[in-house]
Amino acid sequence: MSRSLWSLFILFLALCGAPPVLARVVEYDLVVEESRWAPPGHRPVRAVMVNGSIPGPTLRFRLGDTARIRVHNRLKNEETSIHWHGLLLPNEQDGVTGVTTPPILPGTTHTFEFPIIHTGTYWYHSHTGFQEQVGVFGSIVIEDHDGPEVDREEVIVLSDWSRERPEEIARSLSRGTEWYEIKKKTAQSLTGAIRAGRFKDFRERERTRMLPMDISDIAYDAFLVNGREQLALAGRPGERIRLRFINAAAATYFYLQSATGPLTIAAADGPAVEPIRVKRLLIGMAETYDVIITVPPSGKWELRATAQDGSGHASLWFGSGTAHSAPDVPKADNYRMDDHLLAALHQTDESRLNEAEALAREPERPLSPYARLRARRSTEIPAHLPRRTITLRATGDMERYVWGFNGKTYAEDGVIPIKRGEVIRLEFTNDTMMHHPLHLHGHFFRVLMGQGSRSPLKHTIDLPPMSKRVVEFEANERGDWLFHCHLLYHMHTGMARVFSYQDDSWTPPPSDAPAGEPSVHHHHGHAPTASAHGDPLTHVPHAGGHDHEPLTFLADADFIQNYTEGAAILRDTKNDWFARWEFGYEAPHHAKFELGWRRYLDPNNGFSFGLRYDEESRHRIDAAVSYEYRLPYLIWSRVEVDSSVAARIRLEKELPITSRLSAFGSIEYDTRDQWEWRYGGRFTVSKQVNLIIQQHSTHGFGLGVGIVY
Repeated sequence: MSRSLWSLFILFLALCGAPPVLARVVEYDLVVEESRWAPPGHRPVRAVMVNGSIPGPTLRFRLGDTARIRVHNRLKNEETSIHWHGLLLPNEQDGVTGVTTPPILPGTTHTFEFPIIHTGTYWYHSHTGFQEQVGVFGSIVIEDHDGPEVDREEVIVLSDWSRERPEEIARSLSRGTEWYEIKKKTAQSLTGAIRAGRFKDFRERERTRMLPMDISDIAYDAFLVNGREQLALAGRPGERIRLRFINAAAATYFYLQSATGPLTIAAADGPAVEPIRVKRLLIGMAETYDVIITVPPSGKWELRATAQDGSGHASLWFGSGTAHSAPDVPKADNYRMDDHLLAALHQTDESRLNEAEALAREPERPLSPYARLRARRSTEIPAHLPRRTITLRATGDMERYVWGFNGKTYAEDGVIPIKRGEVIRLEFTNDTMMHHPLHLHGHFFRVLMGQGSRSPLKHTIDLPPMSKRVVEFEANERGDWLFHCHLLYHMHTGMARVFSYQDDSWTPPPSDAPAGEPSVHHHHGHAPTASAHGDPLTHVPHAGGHDHEPLTFLADADFIQNYTEGAAILRDTKNDWFARWEFGYEAPHHAKFELGWRRYLDPNNGFSFGLRYDEESRHRIDAAVSYEYRLPYLIWSRVEVDSSVAARIRLEKELPITSRLSAFGSIEYDTRDQWEWRYGGRFTVSKQVNLIIQQHSTHGFGLGVGIVY
């Protein structure tokens, strides 16, 4: 072929939107290693970093490239992994240990290689243990061939940072600690409700056995943009800047708002959308948004990323001169459930509003703008394909920190079988008072909120409290693909599933999507192979951490001036193996010991079996079985019968008076030993220490200290 004919051929392909014929191989080396790190102004703690920085380097590609990425694990005794979040790629390249890709063992290198077949803003992160929380994440940019006209662009990676080890955070959450709320000054109390004029709401919540509402479970020490709490970026007057936002936080939603005025959204989760303007943008964990701002003629202007619970923020500054701060985000009223639901009610009307109306009616604490997002082209799935609906209810228990779908954890019900060629409609219902960012690997789904053929494509969707979302995707892949809540600590306690393809006989039709845009019915064209871990119906893989339910050790002990009591517990999702004791320092010691097992049924029910020794019961050991039930006003009741035919009925209650001071009381009737009671107050000093004053029917008045682990 002559040079002129070859040039015409290349021009023809370019006009058709086809990827380049002469594709590049773009290579990167990512080194995962341990270090000590902290954002400026903080004391360094253990971190796991990529190429010596947090976040890791930005990986840049063009449409049609082949990515070749070598991941070197230089951790001493810890495996690692890298997932390419949002990218459509061959199943074995997805990077989830135990589902698609082998772990990268210490001292070894794994090479990923896959074609770049769509454009947009994406990111990468570890799917091993809690490495994502401590630093293993970075950004991916695939250049748009027809992106918005801007003067320049910046990649902005949001994250949350804690001085605590994430394993300790997870352990603390599993015991239902209120310390993080105390630290953030969001803990609910009787006096707090009275001051806020919300006593009736407080009383009604307790009557209906609802736990105090919060927005974020963890008290972070800093919120970061590109690893800093404050970041100054150049900005010339009148300059249009495209900001590629990536929420790489482990457990924090952010509100984005700029002092320059409304943000123009140009892309969501990679694919471009019809531009819309919003005053304040809620971005969930793992979501990406491309937004455009224009720098005003003079001054320094803030774009602020505020944690959804109001516990802190990080800032970007553009320009120079007089500082113009972004507006504060009003904090939610956690005493009133209605305040958490008003935005959801508003959003039902958003798809019918024009931009001016939408901006005028935008709530101060808006939800994600899905109802206003419109794809630039049709995303409809061929109508002849069979449809199937799967309902997934987000469920959880804050006290044990157990999360799942339809009341079951990943370990209990981990696999959803699907077949190639069908369209899966997912109907999500949130039965909890927390947001859940739900992410599907290896596919884009259509978000169905009234946009018809222009329904936007996303790979991650926010499921707000007590709300519903509906998405659909074409099952056109092979193997097993992880689906999970991207709040890291929810995923690790069970909020995950695997979509497992059961039939590889179907061949999908070719995609008609323009080059550079992902499609809900895109086909990679590679031959089917066996699952990475065999039959997923007989082996549940460890989706980013473990292939069994983790065990957590918890303990607490009260040391009063005249006696001590406490408990040590080994806990998994549904079981507690415990030891309890009570021992007086002076004779008669009134010693009581119990070893047993408790089975969690649901947040309000449980039963246990154990062996009891009671010094007052003729020094004998009895077997005992008990049932626990939570009554209205959060009063725990317990009925117990032992092998000596003695029965006990017990009631106990703790009431927060202030954020740190609580009153407690318990009363027990024993058919053999008659009445026993205890009441007093507890003042929280720190996460591990509290002070106690009490009166006990057996041990009398006492002062002491409580130790919590």
